[in-house]
Amino acid sequence: MIDALTVAVAVTALALAAWCGFAAYRDEPTKDWHFIGMAVVTVLALIQLVVGIVRLARGEQPDQGTAIFVAYLVGSACAIPAGGLMSLTERTRWGSATVAALAVVLAVLEVRLFDIWGGVSA
Repeated sequence: MIDALTVAVAVTALALAAWCGFAAYRDEPTKDWHFIGMAVVTVLALIQLVVGIVRLARGEQPDQGTAIFVAYLVGSACAIPAGGLMSLTERTRWGSATVAALAVVLAVLEVRLFDIWGGVSA
């Protein structure tokens, strides 16, 4: 995988988690600006999905198996859209908390993707 892209997805996901977590703390639902932030993180995750599939198509292999790698790629691309949908159905502070939680999950998925692909050689 492209290390810089993985870091970018994880960092933007954590920034979104902090932003939505602060909104939940202030007892606010997700607002339009939060959805723009979700779109940015989702676009980065989709770019990573495409890059991962292209690298697999070129014959490169992850260290820990292709099936689990693809599963994590798809899961990371779906995490934030799922949180956005749930926050639309729950227009209270808990919608913001849900997005914050799923953004943290995305950051953890990115760390795991990095590890599955091969990580840093020691």
